[in-house]
Amino acid sequence: MAAPMHESIEALRAGLTRRKLLDRVFVIIGLTVMLACLMLLAMLFLQLVRDGWPRFTTEFLTSFPSRRAEQAGILSAWVGTSLIMLVTAFCAVPVGVAAAIYLEEYAPKNWFTAIIEINVTNLAGVPSIVYGLLALGLFVYQLDLGQSIAAAGLTLALLILPVVIVSTREAIRAVPKAIREAAYGLGATRWEVTKDHVLPYSTGGVLTGMILGLSRAIGETAPIITIGALSFIAFLPAPPLSAEPPFVSFQWLSDPFTAMPIQMFNWVSRPDVAFQSNAAAAGAILLGMTLLMNGVAIWIRYRFRKKINW
Repeated sequence: MAAPMHESIEALRAGLTRRKLLDRVFVIIGLTVMLACLMLLAMLFLQLVRDGWPRFTTEFLTSFPSRRAEQAGILSAWVGTSLIMLVTAFCAVPVGVAAAIYLEEYAPKNWFTAIIEINVTNLAGVPSIVYGLLALGLFVYQLDLGQSIAAAGLTLALLILPVVIVSTREAIRAVPKAIREAAYGLGATRWEVTKDHVLPYSTGGVLTGMILGLSRAIGETAPIITIGALSFIAFLPAPPLSAEPPFVSFQWLSDPFTAMPIQMFNWVSRPDVAFQSNAAAAGAILLGMTLLMNGVAIWIRYRFRKKINW
């Protein structure tokens, strides 16, 4: 009787040892792949910095594009990209979070919501050029927004909206049901539970989805080319703020624009080596803008998590 029990214990120990070994192998493989990807990204970034090093000057940031490579700058490009990202975030994040809250907390579980969920998930994988064609017919022609910053921002908002919805739903779904049940037990309404408990605990996941979405949008070229982004522009949109009442202007929403990816594409397509250096410098700055944007979102996420832990 003791022998079979001893054999079963030994078999259990052998199984646990094998599983621990497999876990270690998986961790090693994961770390290796992650380090390889980070090294590849670092090498590409360093190559961009090396190729564009002569152009990292204040004149490059404060000058308009020019047919002469030595005088060309990215002022209109980075200003246009910043304004487009402002419109994109302002439109995509509230709508995406609200849609995710409704689908996860309020919508009845039936065939209609199931179809909506499937379509939202599928839209996250649609090529960006399709969104550009959709925006060309809807925003540019039907709504008569023209080739404007508003049209570009709404186009990219449509592009990242499925990503924001899916990631927000996953974050809301990860909140333990015990928190909801405890709040309901104390007499809270569904909106109070969502506002005071579900959303604060899911803020990290919501911001993660926002980071992923905006990081994709800032580098997109095909949709904004489709709606008519200018490849050469020597003026800035109207400023959003003014010194006269009402101190806020929306004229810039209807102004023509260019963006960093468009400017880079324009320079890369030229045979002059000096323009290649400009494109490399612009690429490094665009990557820096993306990392800065992600860093701000990560800091906000950290602050929310720290507040919850308190």
